[in-house]
Order: sequence, then C-alpha cells, then structure tokens
Amino acid sequence: MQVPANLRVHIAGTRYLLCIALRAHFPVPPFPGAMKRFARCRSLPLMLLFLLAAGALHAQSMDLRIPALTLDGVSFTAEVTVRDAAGTIDSTAEGTLVFEGLQFGEAGRVTGELHGGRFRTEDAHATADGRVTVRWKEGGLTSARPVRSIPGILSILPPLLAIVLALLLRQVIVSLFAGVWLGAIFVFDYDVFGAFLRVLDHYIVNALANPDHMSIIAFSMLFGGMVGVISKSGGTLGIAEQLIRIARTARGGQVATWLLGFVIFFDDYANSLIVGNTMRPITDRLRISREKLAFLVDATAAPVTAVLFISTWIGYEVGLIDAAMQSVELPARNAYAVFLDMLPYSFYPILTLLFGLLIAATGRDFGGMARAERRARRFGKLHRDGAQLANDLTDSAAVLPDPGVRPRWWNAAVPIAVVVLGALGGLYYTGHEAIAAAGGSDYSLGTVIGEADSYRALLWASLLSCVTAIFLAVGQRILRVSEAMDAWFNGLKSMLLAMLILTLAWSIGQITAELHTADYLVQVLKGTLPPRWLPALTFLVAAVISFSTGTSWGTMGIMMPIVIPLSVVLGQDAGLAADPAYVVTLGTISSVLAGAVFGDHCSPISDTTILSSMASACDHIDHVRTQLPYALLIGFVSIAAGLVPSAFGLSPWISILCGALLLGATLLWFGRPAGMARQD
Repeated sequence: MQVPANLRVHIAGTRYLLCIALRAHFPVPPFPGAMKRFARCRSLPLMLLFLLAAGALHAQSMDLRIPALTLDGVSFTAEVTVRDAAGTIDSTAEGTLVFEGLQFGEAGRVTGELHGGRFRTEDAHATADGRVTVRWKEGGLTSARPVRSIPGILSILPPLLAIVLALLLRQVIVSLFAGVWLGAIFVFDYDVFGAFLRVLDHYIVNALANPDHMSIIAFSMLFGGMVGVISKSGGTLGIAEQLIRIARTARGGQVATWLLGFVIFFDDYANSLIVGNTMRPITDRLRISREKLAFLVDATAAPVTAVLFISTWIGYEVGLIDAAMQSVELPARNAYAVFLDMLPYSFYPILTLLFGLLIAATGRDFGGMARAERRARRFGKLHRDGAQLANDLTDSAAVLPDPGVRPRWWNAAVPIAVVVLGALGGLYYTGHEAIAAAGGSDYSLGTVIGEADSYRALLWASLLSCVTAIFLAVGQRILRVSEAMDAWFNGLKSMLLAMLILTLAWSIGQITAELHTADYLVQVLKGTLPPRWLPALTFLVAAVISFSTGTSWGTMGIMMPIVIPLSVVLGQDAGLAADPAYVVTLGTISSVLAGAVFGDHCSPISDTTILSSMASACDHIDHVRTQLPYALLIGFVSIAAGLVPSAFGLSPWISILCGALLLGATLLWFGRPAGMARQD
C-alpha cells in the first residue's frame, strides 16, 4: 500500500522528535543506529523548523458541507473545502473527489474536480438515508457526514397546517405552534414527543437568542410604550382637536376624519379608538352616517400604519423580512432597506388611503354606502332602524386621557418627531460609520441607508421617544410618575400578542428553511408559474387567509417565510436579471402586506374592523356590508393597475397614478352625492 506523502513526512518528523527526547534523558543512546542518523542533524533550530513544516502539512483538513436533511428528488448544495493548518483555504489543492452516497444531476456523476482547494455544486442529490463520504485522492483526506432524505411533500405540510388551522380555529398562536411542531417532527426523525419539547428549547429559544430579533422586539415594545403614554396624556386627542376646526360641513367633517386618521399613523388600534370616539359627536351633528364614519376610520387605521416608516407595525414587518432574508441574497443590505424599497409597491394600502380621501372630498358614494348617506343626510337617521350599535364595548380607558385632562397636541407631536428624527439620524450615523470603517467614499443617501444598522437606529429612537413622552407628561403634571409608568406598561402589553406571533413566525421560518420548503415549491412550480405572476397570486392567498382568520399580523407571519425565498428562487430559475428579479421580490413582499390588510378590511371577525365599528358606534354588519364593495374595487384595481404591470417593469409610481385615476373615474361614473342617492 502506498503511504501518502504528508503521512511519510509526519512519520519522519516524529522519529526525529523521539531522538531528541531520548538524547536529553539518556546519556547512552538506547538505539545507536537511530542516534547515529540523528547526529547528522546538528542544528536544533533547523530541526524545529522542519517539525513545524511537517506538522503544518499534516494539519491540512477537508470540510464537507451538506444539509443534514434533504428531500427526495430535490437538489441541494454540496461544498468541499480543503484548508491548511491556519484554517485558510489551500489554493494549491487540486485533484479528484470521489463521493459515496451522493450523486450530481441526472447523469449520476459521483466525482468532482477540486480546484484551488474548493468544490461546489448546487445540483447534488442524496440517494437515501445514510452517510455521505467524500475522498480526495491526491491528498489522501476523507470526510463524512450523515444525511437523511424525506419525501419532498412533507416540507410544505408545516406551513400548510398552520394555514388550515388558522382558517378553521381562527387562533393564530395555536396554528403557528402546531406548524412548528409538525416541522420539528420531520426534522428530529419523527419523534413526536421530543419534537414537542424542541419547539421551545430549539426553535423559540433560537428565535429569541438572535440579537436582531431581540432588537425588533425591544423596539416594538418601547414604541408601544410611547404610544400608551402620549395617548393617556392627551397628546393624540390634542392633535384631533386641532383638525376638528375644519369640520363645519358634511364634506369638511369627512375630510377632517380622514386627516385625523392619517395623522395618527403610529398605531392602528389607537387610530381606530381615538378617531372614532373623537369624530363621532362632530359627524353626528353634521348628519354623516355611522357607516361612513366607520369606513373612514377603518380606511386609515391599518393602511396608514402599514406603509409609513415609523409605526408599531414596522418592527414586526422588518423582523419577518429579516428572518426570510437569511436564506436568500437580496441587493439591499438590510431588512429595513428592503422595507423602504417595498413601500411604493404596497398598492392596496396606498390606494385605500387615496380612495378614502376621494370619497371624503367629493362627497360621492355608491352602493349601500350611498343609501346610508342619503338616509342620514335627508332624514337625520345616523343608522338604520333596528341596528345593533357596537358602542360601549371598547376599553378606551387605557387609550383616552382621564376626564379633566386638557389635551395638548404637542404632547404627541414632540415624541413622534423625536422617534422619526431619531430614526433618520440613527440611520445616517450608523450608515456613515459603516462606510467610513470599510474605507468607502460613496456617501449618497441610498448607500448610507443600505449600510446603516437599522436595528440600532430604531432602538435609539424608540428609547428617546419614551423618555420624551414621560418627561412631558410628568413635567406638566398631567400624570404622576406612577401613572406615566402604568400608561407606558399598558402600551407594552398591547404589543405582547404581536411579539408572540412574531416569535412563532420566526420559528416556522426556521422550520421551512430546514425542510427546504422553498426549494420543493420551486421544483414543483418550475415551468408552471412565471415569477412575474407571483405577486398577484400572493395577494390573493394572503387575502383569503386574512379574511378567514381576521388577523393581518398572523397572515404576514404565515406567508412571509414562504413567499420571500420562493420569489427569489423562482426569479433565478427563470433567468431574470438582478433588477427585475428584485422587483418581483418587492412586489411579493408588498403583496403579503397588502393582501393581509385587504382581507382584514373585508372580514367581519377582523380586530381593526370590529374596533372601527365600536369606536364609531356603528352596527358591525352594516359596517362590513357597506365597506365591502369599496374594498373589492380597490383590491381589483391594485392587482390590475399595480401588481401585474409593476411586475412586468412598469414604475410603481405610474401604477399608483393609474390606479388613482381609475378609482376616481369609477367614483365619478357610479357615485353620486348624498342628496342624489336612491333610497330603497
């Protein structure tokens, strides 16, 4: 048997080392022949240098990287790397690799050529459960890894189970947990009880141990605390009072309601409760129907919170995007930059805001809303006979200030300005710092945002806004320190459910990555689903889930981990260039958000829809029935004028303009002022 060269060097070096040790301890050499040969080497430093060189050659190692779990018939990436003693890639290593238990492509090749110390293939298949062994002939090195192979259909069952249970039970927490549990059963060799325990100690703990994830949770909780303080101190109510001044006519009252909903952009719950309760006495006096008030409240609550870059939604959305980005490569540097790039493609929320303004400014309506407005305007009936008003059901004590507190608009405006300016300043500072540390010279705004540490920026901004809000409330003696902290804590509690959903969404994202769900879907959909149609399809699926479950956050938590990797891989598989592929991904991300908000608007079990009915003291079914035609119209226009054309290259701003013009033309053609509406 031929002894490899590096092993022969190691044997020789060991013999010399043994001779040195024996000569130091024995005056008479026990092996005269060996010592005679050693005597030829008189230089100890030269000998040590030789030994180090021999050890370095022997320390050469080979790494084999393949997934521990693979899918039958689905290719994956296999990497082989040869490293030297220092741990760096040995660029001189060349030769043939022989694989056992692994094949490449349809030809069934079992060899690969090592060049410059590296070998990589994205077309590897595991033949069955077992052990994959790779040998490098020239170097005499061997590396082995265990591998399991399961049916590919199993990879889609965890997210599918989460979706089905969410539709049936309308319990997002239970549904997501069940999805993670099922995935853990597949990952941990079908051990049902052990997988149940691993949901907590492996997936949830790992999700919370991620520093970026914890930054998102801390930002969201702090921002919720700030909202709680400025609401309790009367700041948001003060902003409302400033806008009420323009509400002197029915049209002015509707515009004021829309403006107030747009200004209170930082939280959808606070938006619904404050706008509805504040504007209801004014709209009643102006004979605006409760259905119209509920629509204007609902049309600004979730849409404006979803698309503005600072709100209680942002941390959640960025966290989902960041988790999904871990397994794909996107042009943007961080999840917040991807979120900012995605905003122009959020057609449904943007068009809903524009349509709400058109409705308010023109005074025109159609369908059931037109009949409700005519009833209120002509006969003074703010709601239909027999309506079951959903008032006195909201716990607004934690949101509205105590009686006798004078609302001051600056108590909300100043903390909000602090969080907005703090976030922008933090993005600029961290981006500038990163570019300077890397020795770059491009300090353009796009580059700075792309290189910024958005998590640090958002954390700084939310902390400063909390301190500012508490200082203003306590400094003006509106709240005692204990009351301010109670309000802050109530704001934190309002975010707890969302953070629990987010943690489980991160966990199911890890499950789909370990099970290669996106790879399996690509394998199945290859050649059947053009990637440019994925945004529209995603919008429809998200809308169905959100409508059935009544939760937009749960819908995003289920959909994001699946569709983001799917959009990237489908674009690559279709051969799209980098920019068009990125546009498809942005459209897909925005479609999850838009579809979730759309289904939320149409669903009678949606939390924000129920809150809008309650805060407006409107019959809940009447609110859903009159809002549904508007939501369906905007959803259709969002797909036809937004998602599809933009995916094929049309500028999203042109799509928004076309969508707004189409909505305006529809309103002018089919809508009529309240005095002209036909009465049933």
